[in-house]
Amino acid sequence: MTPDQTPAPGTEIETGADPWARLKRYTPARIALGRSGVSLPTHEVLGFSLAHAQARDAIHLPLDVVTLADQLQADGWPAPLTLRSRARDRHEYLLRPDLGRRLDGDSVAALQAWHTSGASPDVALVVGDGLSALGIQRHAVPLLGAIRAALGGPLTLSPPVLVSQARVAVADEVGEQLGARMVAMVVGERPGLSSPDSVGIYLTHAPRVGCTDAQRNCISNVRPAGQDPLTAARRLAWLVHEGLRLGLTGVALKDHSGLPMVSQAPAHLDAG
Repeated sequence: MTPDQTPAPGTEIETGADPWARLKRYTPARIALGRSGVSLPTHEVLGFSLAHAQARDAIHLPLDVVTLADQLQADGWPAPLTLRSRARDRHEYLLRPDLGRRLDGDSVAALQAWHTSGASPDVALVVGDGLSALGIQRHAVPLLGAIRAALGGPLTLSPPVLVSQARVAVADEVGEQLGARMVAMVVGERPGLSSPDSVGIYLTHAPRVGCTDAQRNCISNVRPAGQDPLTAARRLAWLVHEGLRLGLTGVALKDHSGLPMVSQAPAHLDAG
């Protein structure tokens, strides 16, 4: 700024202040990191290392299925069905995505036994660890509670079906075995360096083994710092009702719910 230039009101920059600091308050993205010589400042290097470690942990940490099932029952759900994919452990799950898309034999038998004693649900609710068991452990209970409240009405829901070592497509087999009209898969998403606990919801009409991703609707980045669970549940409810009316989901079902894609910025970020 030259001596004869006068800054506009409200744009004055304090001497020595980082002009990017105010913008950095509005995003967890790594912008304006600064430098120390030809390198990054030490605190930025350490912050990156921490975020990377959290993302790795989110992928490798196992889901505590017993605790999650107890929490769901305490929240008023019937006893969850606990199943497994064909992946025997986390190592195999990461190396063989195809095994995470199908249930093992014991799980198929358990579903068939449950189905013979109960009616087919309108919506089967499946919860899978996916690539972030951390996200499911933190957010599955409040999210399923919000989904239950948002769907309401005459629709029947299955008990929560908890699947370990799960990929999205494993829900197709669950829904097919239960004879469900739709299946909603709540699954841990691939962690990023600012979102190790993100959850996605995948909705599929007439689920069956062999469905493609083009037949699903996805609601992504569900977490308090992203798309909040209440908004995500309301969006899912709109897609469920509209999908049942039209008899489809996926690329042919557009989200015209009018709901915001992300939650409002916290009040402290709007100040100043």
